[in-house]
Amino acid sequence: MTLVRTIAVVALPNVQMLDVSGPLDVFAEANREAGHERYKLILVGCASGPVTSSSGTRLLPDTHIGQPLAAIDTLLVAGAPNAPQALFSSALLGWLREHAPQARRFGSVCTGAFALAAAGLLDGRRVTTHWVAADALAQRYPQVQVDADAIHVRDGKLRTAAGVTAGLDLALALVEEDLGEDLARRVASQLVMFFKRPGGQLQFSRKGESLPAGRSALQEVQRYVAAHPGDDHSIAALAERAGLSPRHFARLFRQEVGDTPATWVEQARVQAARERLELGHETPKQVAAHCGFANADTLRRAFSKAMGISPAEYRKRFASSD
Repeated sequence: MTLVRTIAVVALPNVQMLDVSGPLDVFAEANREAGHERYKLILVGCASGPVTSSSGTRLLPDTHIGQPLAAIDTLLVAGAPNAPQALFSSALLGWLREHAPQARRFGSVCTGAFALAAAGLLDGRRVTTHWVAADALAQRYPQVQVDADAIHVRDGKLRTAAGVTAGLDLALALVEEDLGEDLARRVASQLVMFFKRPGGQLQFSRKGESLPAGRSALQEVQRYVAAHPGDDHSIAALAERAGLSPRHFARLFRQEVGDTPATWVEQARVQAARERLELGHETPKQVAAHCGFANADTLRRAFSKAMGISPAEYRKRFASSD
């Protein structure tokens, strides 16, 4: 007899449609590729009646948290744009505390992690969420280890996915766990998605942008660096521009900006490199020369450390088609 696993997706109020439909489509495609039902899919609402999504489209759940629910194999909480600021009902948090530990595995898509954290289910765990919300999750729940770059994270029976489309990556990883690599690859091919997405989610973010901070003299230096990334930006040169001694400048910069001058300059140069690579007109070697890197290898090392992928791969993926 074929094992049929029940996948329950909880739709928070104002849920993002793709956080729900993306994973469910992956599991549904796995059923088609398997030739018979391997997953039973259930949408769970937080109250009776339709759930209005963030796009205004209404979803009709199969059940809600006030009704009895049969055994769940996998429980996922789909995120909502307002989840980082939401006050979750005691009924939802109690339901999660009861049902998540009973499931074989549980987790979240995008900002659904905030509901699990509020229920105390992420304490001491390594998780991910949308890069925009990662700092808020870490600050609000310091006992949770937040990986802001991961596409999805596995920690014991817990599974968490990064922003929005990463829910598809997580669901595909679950299909691979359950039904094997060959079937999961067929699902990926049918849905025209990466089997293993290269790099992390920060390649899509603007989180690494180096914004001016500190007193006006320091901000002026930072604006100059951002506008002229290829110039000499040694501590001596930056200190002279700020009218300070190198030692005093370095101490003040670290104190008021939060990074060493060298770290900030490298971040600014990586950001400048991203912008040039996105234009698609220059090779990594040319970008390195314009952005103050000694050579293409130095650019590649700094860029890969910051973004998780090489400059060449970033250019291929994000360059304008103009």
